Amino acid sequence: MQSAAPTTPRAPSRRNLLAGLGLAASAPLLLGATPRVMATQALPITPHAPGSRTVLLRGARLVLTMDPAVGHGPLGTLENADVLIRNGAVAAVGQGLQAPADARIQDLSGKLVMPGFVDAHTHLWQSAIRGGCTDGNLFGWFQRCTDAQRGRLTPATLHSFVRLAALDAIQAGVTTLVDWVDIFAYDLVESYVRALAGTGVRFTYAMYPPKPDGQLVARVKRELVDPVPLGSFHIATHATRSARHLNHAHWETAQELGVMLNSHVLERPEQRADDPLGVLADIGALGPSLLLNHAIHLTEDEIAAVGAHDARAVHCPLSNMRLASGIMPLPAFRRRGVKVGLGLDGGTNDTSDFHALMKTAIGLQRARSMEAGVFPQVEDVLRMATLGGAEALGIADRVGSLTPGKRADLVVLDPAALNFAPRFDWVGQIVFNGRPENIDAVYVDGRPLKLDGRLVDVDTARVVREAEAAAARIRASAY
Repeated sequence: MQSAAPTTPRAPSRRNLLAGLGLAASAPLLLGATPRVMATQALPITPHAPGSRTVLLRGARLVLTMDPAVGHGPLGTLENADVLIRNGAVAAVGQGLQAPADARIQDLSGKLVMPGFVDAHTHLWQSAIRGGCTDGNLFGWFQRCTDAQRGRLTPATLHSFVRLAALDAIQAGVTTLVDWVDIFAYDLVESYVRALAGTGVRFTYAMYPPKPDGQLVARVKRELVDPVPLGSFHIATHATRSARHLNHAHWETAQELGVMLNSHVLERPEQRADDPLGVLADIGALGPSLLLNHAIHLTEDEIAAVGAHDARAVHCPLSNMRLASGIMPLPAFRRRGVKVGLGLDGGTNDTSDFHALMKTAIGLQRARSMEAGVFPQVEDVLRMATLGGAEALGIADRVGSLTPGKRADLVVLDPAALNFAPRFDWVGQIVFNGRPENIDAVYVDGRPLKLDGRLVDVDTARVVREAEAAAARIRASAY
């Protein structure tokens, strides 16, 4: 929905750009016309079958549980320890665990184990425009990159891009992701969710409805997301004064469905005129069911209000740096007790490398303050990448740490690599030296999605070929 042009020209808000760029693609559905025909036969949305029910990860040289009650120090550190997985959950963590009779034993001698990364904000379909518009800020990137591709997406091409990006995230150690999606024609949403479910990643589909349409949103949640055991749902919005009625409708729908409201907020200073925090406060959304993405240009008073109401936030340092958007004031958020996770942010991140994301989160604060002791430090950013992200999403009772009883979402790192060895401080090396190729194994809900450095049951060459072909098709359709 596009608001009337203001008397004084100003940079467009992200929400207006998203709506304007997406409406053309979904117009047939909104007008009641027959949806586009799938280029491939529609298949039921089904998740991966479960893996081995009991797995013992034996003899890891270092385990970071992220639970001080299970290990030592704030990261829950254990040396020479085992992790027992049973029925998709962490059953036990400790030294010398007895192997159950039905256990498959995985020797992890010399390796590291920690919870999987939580990508709290991304846009997977934007893998279609990786590396694009590198000289543009947020508004230029949307106008020249996103607008040029979104309207030409089909269910088949979209499936290829989402699958490519989700598998890339998994191979880099991401076990949970939140995908903010402004694509809403039902056939496109169906293809999107099918691609996510087929990879085995734990995901949240954050749907941006372009108009107050609770029936469509409820249908997507009920028919497409709820049947996927690892899927969950958010209502996405972009708070602006000119679209307050739509933000209010989004918040009401989120409350009715019992899910979080997920909003971009003050990514650029020009968006200050939209008064997004004021809008969210006015509609009653400022609270623990609100997730604020970017949140770069908040005032001290606004950060205090976010903390006082227990709203949550996501920091996207690589994307913010790429688009010259600014630096989120993380120390101020910490002082106010705000729960903050990390996000890759899709196409403007250009990579699924969470090690680079953590390193950048530290480096930007040090560059701005010229103080090495500024928040976050290594332990802080490792927590933000795992348990902190789970806390921000309200799912820390299920994932984010290797606490017995939680779901077994974890990664195994191999430090015996040219970029990682020799051992000096492995905790610091995870952040400053680690790369996706050090991720030796990835488990989600106890199921191995990557083993011995390779994705399980995935023909990566075919995935790449299909994405390349999809990109060629949508670009050819422009002529």
